[in-house]
Amino acid sequence: MTTDSLRWYKSSYSDNGGTCVEWSPGHAAATGTVPVRDSKDPSGPVLAVPAAAFASFVTGVKAGTFDAA
Repeated sequence: MTTDSLRWYKSSYSDNGGTCVEWSPGHAAATGTVPVRDSKDPSGPVLAVPAAAFASFVTGVKAGTFDAA
């Protein structure tokens, strides 16, 4: 996957010391996969996550499923 032309976004909550990920929703709409990368290493590896799996993950985050005990 060529990532040079992708438009990357990160959460508005990402100002927490650099532990952020970025994603490219435009690519997701066109291909059904969501590119995800570490915002600290924009030339590093990119994961391609199926859009449905990414949507489930976001739903879980919003529901607090992954909150630390």
